[in-house]
Amino acid sequence: MKEIRLKWLLTGAMLNSIGTSFIWPLTTIYMHNALGKSLTEVGVILLMYSIANVIGSYISGALFDRLNPQFLTLFGVCISGLAMGTMIFFHGWPAYPIGLIAIGFGTGWIITQINSLGTTIRSRDGRYVFNMLYFMQNLGVVFGTSLVGFVYDTSMSLLFVITTILYVLLLLVVAIFYRVGQRTKQTEQTERAVKLRLPNSNRWIIFTFFFTLVVIWMMYEQWVSNLSVYMMGMGIPMRNYSLLWTLNAGLIVVFQLIINRLAEIIKNIYLQVFAGIFFVAVSFVTLLYAHDYLHFVLAMVILTMGEATAFPAIPAIVNELTPLKVKGKYQGLLNAWASVGKAIGPLFGGLMIDALNYMWLFFIAAVSTFGLLLINGVVVHCKRQKTETY
Repeated sequence: MKEIRLKWLLTGAMLNSIGTSFIWPLTTIYMHNALGKSLTEVGVILLMYSIANVIGSYISGALFDRLNPQFLTLFGVCISGLAMGTMIFFHGWPAYPIGLIAIGFGTGWIITQINSLGTTIRSRDGRYVFNMLYFMQNLGVVFGTSLVGFVYDTSMSLLFVITTILYVLLLLVVAIFYRVGQRTKQTEQTERAVKLRLPNSNRWIIFTFFFTLVVIWMMYEQWVSNLSVYMMGMGIPMRNYSLLWTLNAGLIVVFQLIINRLAEIIKNIYLQVFAGIFFVAVSFVTLLYAHDYLHFVLAMVILTMGEATAFPAIPAIVNELTPLKVKGKYQGLLNAWASVGKAIGPLFGGLMIDALNYMWLFFIAAVSTFGLLLINGVVVHCKRQKTETY
């Protein structure tokens, strides 16, 4: 298999990110206000979107190790692009949720292919590759979320015209620059000769990270789903809540540049994961004392430090701990487990708020995340010396 040029992999990641970030910020508002659906119905559709994302991620990762990655990526781009193109003309009920679920499947598929292709780049350090992928994906979010409000006020059809054009561009990039081919017969024979069962220590660390992603994304989703209601209840306008996400995306870009520099000094990538989990936990502690907008801004800054630190480091470590023949499978599983956390997060938060209150939700989120830090520290300390890297 030829090594893909990193700049084209990053271009693909950014185009896909811009396309999806035109859609997800508007879903709840559009379905509730324009289509007249209840928040419960919207929640069910979002759950189905996440389930489709999990399925797309898992299948995509499993097939990456067996088939031509270029053809697989083209398939995912076509799924999302056709859904976007269809929604130019049909974005009422039930066309919109059907298209949204198709986009969920396509997005999970594409992201897994891009991350899996990142594992094949040997000319760069794996941590640098995944940091840059995360950087470009969030740069795409900056562009997408900053423009989507203006486009939405003009026309939903125009919004889907723009996203369709983005996926046509992505299709061209993949068709021209993703010609990596498949593994040679000699490589496959060598892999068959190697025992592909993961060492026990590798398995412990990888599945601890999968569990970590589920819990962290469950808690992170409280910012996406329930915090807007909490802040508006305090009299903070919706536009101020939206500004937090503009701040989030912009800070991720800045933090990634800093982290890439620090990676040259701090060689232990596990410290990056521990620091990220710690900052996410502290962000929820900050929310316990947030009674004005500046405290919410501070909490968002701390949260962003956490996600920018931990999220790109985990796939880089999983890449190091998995043999070539199953790298795609485990990148797919990683995206799938993250999507599980995203899927159940809003429901979990809603149940906690109904049964207790927001303060208890923030407290549980903080304690759970600090618990993750302890679990990860113990597992890595006990198992890291016995791991094998690939």
